[in-house]
Amino acid sequence: MNTLDVKFLTVAEVATVMRVSKMTVYRLVRSGELPHLRVGRVYRVPEQEVIDYLSRRTRGARDRPAPGGGENHAPPS
Repeated sequence: MNTLDVKFLTVAEVATVMRVSKMTVYRLVRSGELPHLRVGRVYRVPEQEVIDYLSRRTRGARDRPAPGGGENHAPPS
C-alpha cells in the first residue's frame, strides 16, 4: 500500500471505532500494542492498524475456552 493511501485516525476517532475511552487508546499506543505515528504532540494511528488490532483481539477471544473450561456443570446440591 502506498503511504499516500493510508488514512490516519486521531486518538478520539480510534476510541470511537473501538468503543473505548481515549485513555485506553493512549495506553495501547504507549505500550506498543497499537502502532502509531507521533506528529508533534499528537498521535495518529493508521486505520488499517486499528482493523488489524481488532481482528487479532477478536480471533484470540474466539480461540479461548469459555470460563470454567467450557463444560456445563450443574451447581453442587
